[in-house]
Parts: sequence; C-alpha cells; structure tokens
Amino acid sequence: MRKDAVHNRERLLRAARELFADRGLDVPLEEIARSAGVSIGTLYNRFPTRDALVEAVFADRVAAVAELAEQALAADNAWEGFVAFLTGVCELQATDLGYNDLAARTAGLDADRGYSLMQEIFGRAQRAGDLRADVTLADMAFVVWGVAATIRATCKTAPGAWRRHLALSLDGLRAIAAGPLPAPPMSTAQTRAAMQKC
Repeated sequence: MRKDAVHNRERLLRAARELFADRGLDVPLEEIARSAGVSIGTLYNRFPTRDALVEAVFADRVAAVAELAEQALAADNAWEGFVAFLTGVCELQATDLGYNDLAARTAGLDADRGYSLMQEIFGRAQRAGDLRADVTLADMAFVVWGVAATIRATCKTAPGAWRRHLALSLDGLRAIAAGPLPAPPMSTAQTRAAMQKC
C-alpha cells in the first residue's frame, strides 16, 4: 500500500472507532468518511462493505475477548472463570457502544474461535456443577442482549447499571438456584433469525 493509502486507512479506522464508540454501529459511512477527511469513494476503496470496516475496527476487541477466554479457562475455579469472562466481555461493551452493538448482533453464533472458547468455558462450568445443566449457549444470547440493551439505555445516566443486570443474570444461571425453565432453548436457526432484528 502506498504511504497516502496507509494514512487514509488509519484516518478512516480512527474516525470509525470514535464514532462507533460514541454512537454505535449504525453511524452513516458518509459521516465516517467526512470525519476522516476523505471521500466516500476512498472509504469504499479501503473497506468495500460496512462489515469489512467493522471487522477492521474491532479486530483488537476480538483479540481481547480471546485473551479473556484463555484466562477464564486457566482459572482454578470453573465458575469464577465463567463469571470473569462474562464480566470482562461486558466491560468491553460498556466502554464502546459500537462493540456493544457488535456483541449483541453476534452473541451465540458459531462463526469464530471465540465461540469454541466460549463452549469450553461454558462446558467446564457445567461439568463442575456450578452452571445449571439445562442452560445452552443459545441461552447466553439472552444475557448478552439484555446487558447490551442495559448498557445502551443507561450509558449516559447510570454507566454501571449493567453490572447489576449481569449479577442478577448470573444468579439465575447458577445450578444451586435452578428451577424448571418454562420453555425450551432456542435453536441455532432461531438465534440467527432473532439476531437479524438486533
């Protein structure tokens, strides 16, 4: 890449990071280009789709989630590792509305390494008898969606309110407090269909 092309790419990523973090993923691409001081054509030359831009902007967050997962799997206590992982992911969401939107739109999907790590964390906590046995990874989408909605609704007025929401959710996930669930878990197809509405 030429020096000016690299410079334009960095400006676009910086502008997108700032705007996504402040307002979420639905910021118009034209506004990102304007903020970066480049034309919309330059944006599309570097990032042919919104998804390509989002992937580049949040590559560091995806790496951070993988690191959180590795730490959770290394924890001596499976439940504490599970809680630390969820809390860490929610902390990333709480500091960046764009990542918050991305997490809500991709929760429970099996498209990447993060999903397989989450399966390991989840399975480990269930095998230890701490995480209720009737919970599935698709159910975790409800937790992520709920916390994401709380973050978005309270980020300006009560920035830490999501922690209470997460704590209440975690209490409901503990095997020791489990009661019968009134409906079956969603299938992967149902989860995907629901995410299209996020």
